[in-house]
Amino acid sequence: MVWEKVKLGDVCKIYAGGDKPQIVSTTKTDVYNIPIYSNGIDDEGLYGYTDKAQIQGNSITITGRGANVGTVFFRKTKFLPIIRLLSLVPNEQIINSKYLYYLIKRHKFLSSGSAQPQITIPMISEHEIYFETSFPIQTKIANILSAYDDLIENNQKQIKLLEEAAQRLYKEWFVDFRFPGYEATEFVDGLPKGWKKVNLSDIADIIMGQSPKSEFYNTNNQGLPFHQGVGSYGNRFVIDKVYSSSITRIAEANSILFSVRAPVGRLNITKHRIVIGRGLSAINHKEGLQSYLFYTLKERFFKDNIVGNGSIFASITKEDLLSQEFLHPTEKLAKNFNDIIKNIDKKIEKLDSKIKLLSEARDRLLPKLMSGEIEV
Repeated sequence: MVWEKVKLGDVCKIYAGGDKPQIVSTTKTDVYNIPIYSNGIDDEGLYGYTDKAQIQGNSITITGRGANVGTVFFRKTKFLPIIRLLSLVPNEQIINSKYLYYLIKRHKFLSSGSAQPQITIPMISEHEIYFETSFPIQTKIANILSAYDDLIENNQKQIKLLEEAAQRLYKEWFVDFRFPGYEATEFVDGLPKGWKKVNLSDIADIIMGQSPKSEFYNTNNQGLPFHQGVGSYGNRFVIDKVYSSSITRIAEANSILFSVRAPVGRLNITKHRIVIGRGLSAINHKEGLQSYLFYTLKERFFKDNIVGNGSIFASITKEDLLSQEFLHPTEKLAKNFNDIIKNIDKKIEKLDSKIKLLSEARDRLLPKLMSGEIEV
C-alpha cells in the first residue's frame, strides 16, 4: 500500500449551505423533487423540497454548527444544502468518494467559536489526511464497508415499513373506526358504544426524570445507563453512552420515554432499566398494553412541541401530561390491537439489534482497513 498526505481542499471541492430558498415544498412533487438538507443526518435533516440542486450526488456532508456539529453523512443523490451544512465533493480522479467518507468518519474536526461550536470551510480545507493512493484498493475498502452500511440501511427500511404498518392499523381502528366488527357496532353520539374519553392518568403511570449530580456521570459502565433528553435518542430505542453511579429516577425495561423539554413530545423506548434525567419521563400502561400505548402517543404527539389542542409547549409538567385526554376503546379491542402489534414491535426490536451488531462490526473493521492493518 502506498500512502500520501494531502489537505482535504486538494482532493475535493467544499461548499457551504446557503439561505433557504423562497419556494419550498413540504412534499415531493414532479417539479419540486430535490431534497433540501440542513444537517449531516439522514431524514432528520430534511427541510423540504425544491426544484434546483447545488450538489449532484456522491458527496459527503458535515454539520457545521449546532447540536449535531461534526456529524458526517454520505449522500448518493442530488440535493440542496442550506444554513449550517457543509458539502464535500471529491475529485474522483484522485480519491473514491465513499472511501473518503469512511476516512473522514475517523477524523474529529475541531470546532471554533466560543458562543457556538462550529466547523468552517477553511478548517476542512486545511485539514490533512493520509490516504491510500491506489484507486482500486480505495474502491475495495469502500465496497467492504459499504456492504455493512447497505445491510444496516435495509434493516432500517424494514423497521420504517413495520412502524408505518402499525400506525396505519392504529389509525384504521381508532381514528377511522374501521375496527373488527365495526359494521355491527352501535354508535352513540358519533362514538362506538363502550368507548369513552379518558385522561392519560386513567390508563398509564408516569415517572418524571430527576438528574443526578454530574460528578456521578461516567462512560465506563458504572451504575446504570443515564439519559437526560433526546440527545441520546436513536430512531426508536435510546443509545446508551453515559452511565450514572447515582440512581435517582428509574425507567424500567420497555418503558416509553417522552421528552418533557423542548422538543416536547418526542418518543423513544428503552430496552432495559435506565436512569432518566429531568428532560424525560417514563410512561407505562397500567395493564401492560405498551404497544397500544406507544402508537396512541405517536398518533397524538406526531409533531415536536405540539400538545393537546395544538398549543405549543417549550416544556410540559407531569400534570399537563397526565391530563391529556384520549379516546379509549373497549379493553377487549385495545388488548386485541396490542396482541397484534406487539409481534410487529418484537420484529422491530430484533432488526434494531441486528443494526447494532452490524454497526459495531463495521466500526471495528474500519480503522483496520484504513490503516492497512488488514490488507484487501
